[in-house]
Amino acid sequence: MNIEKIKSKSLAYIPAVFFLCILFFSLNAFADDVESLKEQIETLKEQISIIQNKLETLEKENAEKEKQVKEIDTRLNQAELHTATDKVSFGVELKTQADSIHYEDMRIAPDALVNSFFLPYTGTPDGGFNNATSEQMREMMAAMSVPMPDKRDADNDALCSTRLRLNMKSKINNQLYFAGRLTAYKIWGDSTGVKFSQGSLGDITFDGNTSGLPRGDTVHLERAYFTYNFDMASLPTYLSVGRRPSTEGPPLEYGNYSLEGGTPLSTLINWHFDAASFGFNLEDVTGIPGADIRFCYGIAFESDWGNSYSLHNSPDMDDLRSFAFLPTLYNNDTTSIVFNYLHVWNVTDGFTGLTVMPFIVSENADGTYHFEPNAGGFISRIEPCSNIGDWDAASLLIRTNLAEIWSELQHDIDLFCALSWTHTNPSQMSQNPFYKMTGQGLLSSGGELEERDGYAIYAGAVFPMPLKARLGLEYNWGSKYWLNFSGAEDALEGSKLAVRGNVFEAYYLQPIFGENFFLKLGGRYYDYDYTGSGNPLGKPLRISDLSAFDTLNAVADKVWNLYFSVTVRY
Repeated sequence: MNIEKIKSKSLAYIPAVFFLCILFFSLNAFADDVESLKEQIETLKEQISIIQNKLETLEKENAEKEKQVKEIDTRLNQAELHTATDKVSFGVELKTQADSIHYEDMRIAPDALVNSFFLPYTGTPDGGFNNATSEQMREMMAAMSVPMPDKRDADNDALCSTRLRLNMKSKINNQLYFAGRLTAYKIWGDSTGVKFSQGSLGDITFDGNTSGLPRGDTVHLERAYFTYNFDMASLPTYLSVGRRPSTEGPPLEYGNYSLEGGTPLSTLINWHFDAASFGFNLEDVTGIPGADIRFCYGIAFESDWGNSYSLHNSPDMDDLRSFAFLPTLYNNDTTSIVFNYLHVWNVTDGFTGLTVMPFIVSENADGTYHFEPNAGGFISRIEPCSNIGDWDAASLLIRTNLAEIWSELQHDIDLFCALSWTHTNPSQMSQNPFYKMTGQGLLSSGGELEERDGYAIYAGAVFPMPLKARLGLEYNWGSKYWLNFSGAEDALEGSKLAVRGNVFEAYYLQPIFGENFFLKLGGRYYDYDYTGSGNPLGKPLRISDLSAFDTLNAVADKVWNLYFSVTVRY
């Protein structure tokens, strides 16, 4: 082979080989660029995804903020409208309740004895008491064979009631507040507001109980007062004047499923009062949680207005005035200790009001007494006739929550206990003809006027139940001479905290919408030991020892009540 030709051909392939080498290296470099480009594209995709997610999040946050701004704007507009149109905020409480009340062994004088008061006095055994003097009546009673009272049961299987409360409050500024309450409370099927008298203060419609007990479909002013807060020598001070919140005080809030309803302890006072209150907040000064001291002065009966004797030259009646010393000794929102002391001057032998008396007694000019039956059930206006003495009372209440003070206890259990004392100092016998003929005064009878001391215990526990329900168990006891003023207590069978004897109560509270809508099922059992519970007139007598003359007004022995209520509160 020609060497030159071979060289010539080899040289001819050199550019091609060189081109192929360049192409090979270029393709490798291009491949590296493509991989790098792919990585950059993936990175861009991830960044774009992150940016899109952030944009979506920002859009959602922006939409939520716009919604919140609209809601705030709506609320501000409503607040501005409320401020422009309303000066007082209102709340409503509507309670409908069904009671099944049963009286066992009611003592009542036989009809023959009652009718003898309407027969003319002859001085002989076959005569009556009409137009006899009190001395002649006592002589007849001593000479005759006094019968025993009849025992009867009385039942009201279904007694329904509705109570409407319209609560008012207003914050005028940071120092001045107003509060009030209007109440209508009626029995289904009755709007008279007047009931038959059985000797209890709750049987009379008067100023102290107009809203606490059913009084027809009339709206009553239960509360209306202002509170002015200010500093006196750097001490937080408050002044409050008006128709005070003096009903449903501690510890009734447990059974009412509410906050405290009133200022004075319910063991002593459950009564509508017109009064002035002046107090100091001592927490910062003493370092004691919740320390507070309050003084109250009020008038429970105005003697010189609207009564038949008010225009006499020398009316023999003074106003019933009261003073109260109400300190909170300790309150850390878990445990509280509250003390009340009250003094009442010029206790009266009744209060101006309306009732249906079983019969009417009047005193003649010659000292004889005239009796007239109230056969038509006519309404009688009642007026006190005399001041019969003074009254002192004190009560100490301790409340606590076990779950808060005992960390190992997982259950929310509330406990309370109140110890109370009362003292009566009679000044004269009643001048009311009915009580005068029997010589009755302040916890006194037969003309005797002795000072008396009474005692009471009130204790209870509230336990948590399934479905956020609460089970309450309560007990109270009153001694022979126990006397409080709880005539406005919401109990159709009579104030349980006034009982001279024993009362047991159990109730079950089931919230549907918290405190706005709840059900209550409960029962109370009263076992009276002595007569006249809650009444300041007459010496209490043991019920088992009563004669027919002691039961001209029916006397309760044992009472039980099963009740069910539905309450809407907002």
